[in-house]
Amino acid sequence: MAEGVHQALKALAVFDGETWQERWQASGSNSGSTPLLDAVEDKSAAYYSLNAGLGRLFAMRVVQPSLAAFRSYRFNKYAASFEQVSDDPQLHEYFRRLQDPTIPPSRRNLARSDLAVALTVFGIDIAEMTPEALLHYSVASRQLGASRGSRGRDGCYAAIGVWPVLYEMGIFPASAPKTLRAAVVKGQRSIPELVDRYPIRNAAVRELLINYIQRRAVSLDYSSVNGLTVSLAKHFWQAIEAISPDQEDLRLDEATVTEWKRRAATRPDGTPRKDLERELLSVRALYLDLQSWAVAEPARWGHWAVPCPIRDADLRWAKVLRKRVKERMDGRTRELQPILPLLVDHVTERWHWHRELLKAASARGRGEEFELHGRTWKRLISARNATWYQSRHAPVRVQNCLTGEIIAITNQENLAFWRWALIETLRLSGVRCEELVELTHLSVRNYRRPNGEVVALLVISPSKTDRERVVPMSAELFHVIAQVIRRHIDQHGTVPVCARYDLLEKVWSPELPYLFQGGHVGSRRALSATTINRTINKAVADLAKTQPKLEGITFSPHDFRRLFATEVVNSGLPIHIGAKLLGHMNIQTTRGYVAVFDEDVVTHYQQFLDRRRELRPQDEYRDPTTEEWADFQEHFDKRRVELGSCGRPYGTPCAHEHACVRCPMLSIDPKMLPRLDELEDDLLDRRRRAVEEHWRGEIEGIDLTLTFLRSKRHQARRAINLGLPTIRQSRKGADGR
Repeated sequence: MAEGVHQALKALAVFDGETWQERWQASGSNSGSTPLLDAVEDKSAAYYSLNAGLGRLFAMRVVQPSLAAFRSYRFNKYAASFEQVSDDPQLHEYFRRLQDPTIPPSRRNLARSDLAVALTVFGIDIAEMTPEALLHYSVASRQLGASRGSRGRDGCYAAIGVWPVLYEMGIFPASAPKTLRAAVVKGQRSIPELVDRYPIRNAAVRELLINYIQRRAVSLDYSSVNGLTVSLAKHFWQAIEAISPDQEDLRLDEATVTEWKRRAATRPDGTPRKDLERELLSVRALYLDLQSWAVAEPARWGHWAVPCPIRDADLRWAKVLRKRVKERMDGRTRELQPILPLLVDHVTERWHWHRELLKAASARGRGEEFELHGRTWKRLISARNATWYQSRHAPVRVQNCLTGEIIAITNQENLAFWRWALIETLRLSGVRCEELVELTHLSVRNYRRPNGEVVALLVISPSKTDRERVVPMSAELFHVIAQVIRRHIDQHGTVPVCARYDLLEKVWSPELPYLFQGGHVGSRRALSATTINRTINKAVADLAKTQPKLEGITFSPHDFRRLFATEVVNSGLPIHIGAKLLGHMNIQTTRGYVAVFDEDVVTHYQQFLDRRRELRPQDEYRDPTTEEWADFQEHFDKRRVELGSCGRPYGTPCAHEHACVRCPMLSIDPKMLPRLDELEDDLLDRRRRAVEEHWRGEIEGIDLTLTFLRSKRHQARRAINLGLPTIRQSRKGADGR
């Protein structure tokens, strides 16, 4: 090591400067390049000795590199060297806290290295580290591509494991966030910040949108305010300014409106916009609200009250669009329903398989072989981590002796369990995804019925409809929830309390014992909707490896809700009860969730007939006698008349003394329409004779018959469209009728 330090100082001595730091900067190494190493022609021992010597100079604070410069070198066990040289009691305490057996060695080493690097590049001691400084280091490391996984995922930050330890040690103030993630999330933005995400040239319109959204925000949640801002600022006014840059107010000419509607109908990628109705309604609400407010506050809003560019005709197709959406959702439900049992069987079998393998491997020692599932496995424990692997928290690795495949069985079993638990809970309860992530240990309740029976209940916290509801748990659902709770208790002794970040509302919840939570570099937090969606589709992709026909199929958490609604309603549960279980305030919403299958229609109709027959007297279902059957046939024979057929019920006589034209039970045969014209001509001749003879009573009867006849002819023509030749119009009578 001393030889390496000597080489490093000798390499720096050739540059100008009064201090080693000045010589370091003069060498150009602080920019992230490695001129000192590049100058070494021999890439063997001298090269690595010089590299180690530079690391020693960094640890001794002789030279303070930039983050880019430090990351351009690779040092072996730099954190241990830094701790030894610093000899700081607080730094020793930090490293001691990282010896927690629940922290895997890889994460422990990363947390040690991150703090050592941060203190080195900042030139400070651990007591001087602030949340702002560590946050700067974390963000800069990600931008530099130096944090783990940062090249593959933008969400990775350095020093994630450092932050909670420094917070627990009291180095960070109590007012600081407890985790790095809580520090990096932006949280809720103000309405001016939301609007300014989309630059607007017209300052007056920008101010109007801010004032309008602020007034509407009183009755809206944050996600709705954000959506309204996107609709008005981005999709509406920013698009208007792109069409007409000099537009001064909301009074739009017809050409601008037409072009905006054309552009709004398609997305940037050229596909039709499926949520166009929402955009149109948001703009329509803006104009109509301004017109209404202008009456009450003309000085403030009167200038903006102009005709609305969204006409009623623009929204007439909204009902048709909703039908198309319903058709797509029903089609998706019919597509996914036969796949759901395959997915459930797959995740259940995979979890049971991994659980058995983990149990068998945990009972074996290092290098010991065992038989399971018709294969030979070997427990693997590296010599480096042999001490840590004696802990009950240590993960288990096994090797397939036939193929040589190494499986981190602890991680795989844990992943398989949560896949199973998430999918089973969603399909058995029908809860929304945001309701699932809000389930806590306190959500499980018991209810004792008057007969003494105990029913397990799942209390769903207020979410979309802001109303709490209770879901009676089936035996299968109770088993899943019990397994989740048991797993937490086995691992932690209780269900740990942790915070949850609401992706829609951009706020952190109080710390609660969430059922669906996970550990992340020494801290725990509730699962997000994004994580749940990703977990489900990884299970589907895993299933597609053995079922090629499922390639490209995806499940969203809400698909399970639609499948649940379809199953319970089509299985005979009254739809209003299903609406209560799903938390729908309107039963029509539940109808929109339920996909009806042809087989369900036939089955339910047959069940209806069976129930109706059970209520009827049994003697009505006996076999008819020969005389009864003949009388029945004779009845239908007698219903055949000149102009068509009579619709009177079986067993009833003619109530109109065979005055068929006047009878509402007469159904006109289309072939007899010319005959009606002949009857009309005859009635008109009779009416003229009655007028001449002054037969007043006869005239009244003929007029009534003519009225019925014309009505029958009109109904027959309207009810059918068989392409018959045009029937001549009836002639007028002498009196002008």
